[in-house]
Amino acid sequence: MIIYYSGCGNSEFIAKSIADALNEQLVFIPEAQRENRFEYSLSEGEKVGFVYPIYSWRPPRLVENFVKNLRLNGEASYVWTAVTCGDNVGETENIFRKELKDIGLNLDAAFCFVMPNTYVNFMGMSVDREEVANEKIAKAKEKLPKVIEMIAAKKSFSDMIKGGLPRFKSNFIGKAFYRLLVSDKPFLSTDECVSCGTCVKVCPLQNITLEDGRPRWHGNCTTCNACYHHCPKHAIQYGKKTQGKGQYFLK
Repeated sequence: MIIYYSGCGNSEFIAKSIADALNEQLVFIPEAQRENRFEYSLSEGEKVGFVYPIYSWRPPRLVENFVKNLRLNGEASYVWTAVTCGDNVGETENIFRKELKDIGLNLDAAFCFVMPNTYVNFMGMSVDREEVANEKIAKAKEKLPKVIEMIAAKKSFSDMIKGGLPRFKSNFIGKAFYRLLVSDKPFLSTDECVSCGTCVKVCPLQNITLEDGRPRWHGNCTTCNACYHHCPKHAIQYGKKTQGKGQYFLK
């Protein structure tokens, strides 16, 4: 079983690649939460994996909340996580390890995939140049078979890239990020909007509707930026902070 969350496709690509190779069941966290599906039965010898992007050097809050409510019937033979990040992950492994321990799971392996940056809601932050993005994706694809082999063999391993000042980044900046910066209030649509509804379809939390032909956000946002990056007319902006910046999502 692979439990995953993805906004712009990086983590979805990793989760589905591993699931296809190992014939694993996929559970998409936002969908499971909407349907109140927190309890799962494990078959004998079943492995459990968690795949998600890094948000400000931490697991996304919605992933943490799902894990707190997760109930597994049966014993997992191997527990692993694979995260996607733009550069590094801070103390994510230790944070997630503790959260799993709280529900009776022991983390056996943690894998890190550096993927193209998607967070552009802050001054000075933008998407990677095309050549940089392509290089990151190529390296991730090259790494995947090795990770799949290790998961299949149930090997204990960690290659998390902590980066500098990991505790400060995860425990101070990461917590402040959710308190101060996770909000859909700055999102807006410009006159370039053609009412195509793409933003409605791609929002993993179903937080967007069209009203009078324009998107409206309803407060249940994790700032994954799927709406911004998928808009075919680049008509969605996060206030003035995304003006002139590029778009990215993994097709």
